[in-house]
Amino acid sequence: MRINAGRFLSRRALLSPDKVGLVCEGKKYAFAELNRRANRLAHAMARLGVRPGDRVGLLAQNGVEHFDMFFGLAKAGAILVPINSRLAGSEVADIIEDSGIDVLVFDNEYRNVVERAQKSAPRLQAITTGHGRGPGESYEDMLNVARGTEPMVQAGDDDEAAIIYAGWSGGGPRGVMLTHDNFFWASATIIATLTRLGPNFLLALPFYHIGALGWLPIFMHLGIQCVLMPSFDADRFLALIEKEEVTSFGAVPTMLYFLKDSENFKKCEFTKVRDILSYGSGTPVELIEEYAKAEIRIRQLYGLTESAGPALVIDGEHAIEKAGSCGLPFFHTRVKLVDDMGLEVSTGAVGEVVIQAGHVMKGYWNQPEATEDALRGGWLYTGDLGRRDDDGYFYIVDRKKDMIITGGENVYPAEVESALVDHPEVADAAVISVPDKVWGEQVKAVVVLKPEARLKDKDIIEWLKGKIAPFKIPKQVTFIESIPRSQTGKMMKSKLRKSLNDR
Repeated sequence: MRINAGRFLSRRALLSPDKVGLVCEGKKYAFAELNRRANRLAHAMARLGVRPGDRVGLLAQNGVEHFDMFFGLAKAGAILVPINSRLAGSEVADIIEDSGIDVLVFDNEYRNVVERAQKSAPRLQAITTGHGRGPGESYEDMLNVARGTEPMVQAGDDDEAAIIYAGWSGGGPRGVMLTHDNFFWASATIIATLTRLGPNFLLALPFYHIGALGWLPIFMHLGIQCVLMPSFDADRFLALIEKEEVTSFGAVPTMLYFLKDSENFKKCEFTKVRDILSYGSGTPVELIEEYAKAEIRIRQLYGLTESAGPALVIDGEHAIEKAGSCGLPFFHTRVKLVDDMGLEVSTGAVGEVVIQAGHVMKGYWNQPEATEDALRGGWLYTGDLGRRDDDGYFYIVDRKKDMIITGGENVYPAEVESALVDHPEVADAAVISVPDKVWGEQVKAVVVLKPEARLKDKDIIEWLKGKIAPFKIPKQVTFIESIPRSQTGKMMKSKLRKSLNDR
């Protein structure tokens, strides 16, 4: 039998029909009901002319529609394209054009964005969920008149199940093709590694990120309940931890900061929470330690959209002892560090992180050259740099493309940034390069001070002396109000450079 991601829900509905699989905005959905909705979605899409291999877009806040679309389209053999709801209309149009979307399901609040996208894609069939501002619930009407019986599954294994646009390359969008096999193996490796996830998982990350979408197969394989938030709100998140007796959740560091700074954080009962997974960007050691003081352990996870999520994770027992490490490879995942020749580097040396697993992407949509560059010899070349300690634990050092070479010496911005934010008066910091005729590149620090701080550039430079090598110490320091970051907490250095140039 071919592996089909839609069948994960079919089997769970057969085994646990009356068990609640989703709680969202106070409404509960049993697995059998979720399966009927997915079946109706599959039949409804067929009536619209969607065929196996066709792409269908979804531009919406988190909701039951994501369950419908992920599993229903998989059963229909179509490909889900979840679209970042924070994008501008022109960017949404770029994704629609690049992926060849003919049908788009959207929340009413994004109507203006969709109407702009339709100008460049007149064939686009747009279906509103009825959520948000504006009239109509044609999506639910569409489901209500469709059959709830199991459709004939026409795809699986190495066929694409989703295309996730994780970023832009060369001025255009870059879609990561993830197959039914990819989602199966990502689920298998996470379940085999993280053995304490159930029974209630709280999810507030948006489904256009693999850090959210990748959990759907896991929920079905484990038969656990997903407590879903349409969008993140720290106080509501903390309230749901207690109300729904949450046992696990995933978050980006930015969310963990918001939770910690909430007045309700100290009042919240975390005793039933077994695992807090932090991913999307590196979790500052001081944040891990602050949570540890409240007897809450954070497990740093490292992964990519291109690996369908998982790559490395630290076990709870070493979360403090090895703070700053991403831990060890997942159960069904191989990770190593290589030099520019593709040869594995020695312990302690810095090399590029490469991954081999059944959950590594099929490639980039319509970008064969980029695919060939990323997938070499059966390994995914991530572009991230890391090192491994004597115990085999991995540490991510930086992005390869962000590495600064000054006077022939390699400087990894993440190392300098870590030293900067250790200063008690520094709230955030980024390190970038600036051209230099003599040294090739110079190191520049961009610093955000905490309220009331009155540091000058010479104070920053003096602080770093003795903490990092002299050639790593920035020659320039600029102070700004905030550093641009993505929703997952990653620094947007291209945007930062542009803002600095525009000053």
